[in-house]
Amino acid sequence: MKANHTLSKSRTDFRRLDTLTDKEIDLTHIPEVSPQRFARAMVRRGLGPVPRKQQLTLRIDADVLSWFRLQGSGYQTRINQLLRAYMQAHRPR
Repeated sequence: MKANHTLSKSRTDFRRLDTLTDKEIDLTHIPEVSPQRFARAMVRRGLGPVPRKQQLTLRIDADVLSWFRLQGSGYQTRINQLLRAYMQAHRPR
């Protein structure tokens, strides 16, 4: 059974938060939304649909899978990107 890491009672001072004005809220740790950042967020607009994914069982050598997992989260997406690049490089012309 997993240990419960949440507190039963919040330590947030909601009364103090309710009395804060907009000018008192510190936003210095939040990056500015530049036009470049906003454009990146809208990158899918107007493009065709994203290809559907299909779940499957695939046998991969343990050391290969371990290496991909060590690269961090998103390793399955990176495996898919590599397979797509291989597919596109080997399509008939």
